[in-house]
Amino acid sequence: MSEENIKPEVQEEQATSLADKSLSELSDVFKNLMESADRMLRSKEAESVKSAFYKLLGKLRSEAGEVEDAFADVEENFKSLYSDYKRERAEYNKEQDALKEENLEKKKAIIEELKALVDGHEDVSASFPAFREIQDKWRATGPVPANAFRDINSTYQFNVERFYDKVKINRELRDLDFQKNLEVKEKFCEAAEKLSENENIVNAFNELQKLHEQWKEYGPVAKEFRESIWARFQAATAVINKRYQAHFEELKSKQKENLAAKEALCVKVEEIAAREISSSDEWNSSAKEILAIQAEWRKIGFATKKENQKIYDRFRAACDAFYGRKRDYYSQFREEMEANVEKKLGLIKAAEELKSSTEWKKTTEKFIELQKQWKEIGAVPRKKSEQLWKQFRAACDEFFSERDKNAAPENNYFANLKAKKKIIEDIKAYVPVEDVTANAEAAKKFAADFQAIGFVPFKEKDSIMAAYREAMHEKFPEFGRSRGDGKTTERSVKDTLIQQYKTLQQEIETFENNIGFFSASKNSESLIKQMESKIAKAKEELKKLEEKIRKEEEGE
Repeated sequence: MSEENIKPEVQEEQATSLADKSLSELSDVFKNLMESADRMLRSKEAESVKSAFYKLLGKLRSEAGEVEDAFADVEENFKSLYSDYKRERAEYNKEQDALKEENLEKKKAIIEELKALVDGHEDVSASFPAFREIQDKWRATGPVPANAFRDINSTYQFNVERFYDKVKINRELRDLDFQKNLEVKEKFCEAAEKLSENENIVNAFNELQKLHEQWKEYGPVAKEFRESIWARFQAATAVINKRYQAHFEELKSKQKENLAAKEALCVKVEEIAAREISSSDEWNSSAKEILAIQAEWRKIGFATKKENQKIYDRFRAACDAFYGRKRDYYSQFREEMEANVEKKLGLIKAAEELKSSTEWKKTTEKFIELQKQWKEIGAVPRKKSEQLWKQFRAACDEFFSERDKNAAPENNYFANLKAKKKIIEDIKAYVPVEDVTANAEAAKKFAADFQAIGFVPFKEKDSIMAAYREAMHEKFPEFGRSRGDGKTTERSVKDTLIQQYKTLQQEIETFENNIGFFSASKNSESLIKQMESKIAKAKEELKKLEEKIRKEEEGE
């Protein structure tokens, strides 16, 4: 079926169906069109697919903002398909234009042949069969260029009339012409009656239009058959028209139902878009709801012709509003992380300025304060986190390495390390007694002895402190909350766990921030899966930390 014969309702239905498809689905539609036998007759459909593809691509890129283009591959694939089609279409059009010019020359020759027949002096018996042959050749010749169609057909009909006027066909030959026309029109009636049984009513209706066009090309039948043959053809036509009308009435009814279903989905998305959302978890949870609703939307058919674009625009606007707010949230989150980068750069600068100092005690205290501040700063972009930490750590290591090399005899760091290890062994060897007060006094003495020992080599600082806290927590679970005088001792196990919990939360927010930028694109599925896997593992670790913190609280 050529595109010229497709009804407007069908063309509109085809075009509207593309609006709910993804980029990959639109590429598949175009690929299937390229593989069809009648692809050269479907150029309007090809242009509709192209238009829908680039309209959706523009929206998705707008939603993604400044995130690295995740759609380049699918766009390049579509461009390649469309380029192949355009090249083949250009060759096809060139061939068709040449063929139409050839048909024009053929029809001009047929007209000259007809003129010669009209202007000749043969008798009716000799000229009428030749006239029939000319008519058959004319009908068998294909289309001509559009700008020549009217003139060439008018010239042909003019000479046909001249033939009838001049030749004065006798009754017998006219009856033969009537009989031939009757036989052809009876076949048209049979074809129309068969079409009335076709289950695909749209195709049947379009084929019927072709039969009507062909009917007009044939002359009259005998007077006694004119009404009956036309009535038969009209009866078959009426059956098809009635079914066609019923089909679109049913379609309209279904479209009204679809409109109501889509209005309900619009309300859902509008509600989600208006929610007060304040965390990455909530944004991603809401985004999943939106994606589920969009999938449900694609399963629903078209709305009414009048409302279909309106309801789609409303739905799209609600989705855009949600993703716009989400994009703003993550933009603010990025700004906070960039501010944290500046804070850490400031600490790095301070560490760089202090690393060459030889005021060991005073500078050590400053470095300890810088390290404390570093831990309190929030998350930074993942790609910068490792680099910043290495810079800061390098400055710290350089200072403490020099400090350890230049330690005074009275402050032997390695001797201090050995002494602290001995205390940890003593703690582990301690056997608690039933007297709670005695245990508390023992714990205080262990803590005081440990704190009285000076600094250890910088690289051993974290590990020796962790070993001490673990030993103390195992032997004296109640110790580490506060001193008898109300002053806080070293950070408790619970505080350490809470700090680990917060750090892990920041990492999860970073992962979710990254995943938020790729949720609109199917081509980012592998990245999204990697992010989701990391998030899942991190959340499992959070649960373990929560359990440890809860146990610490139960022991308080």
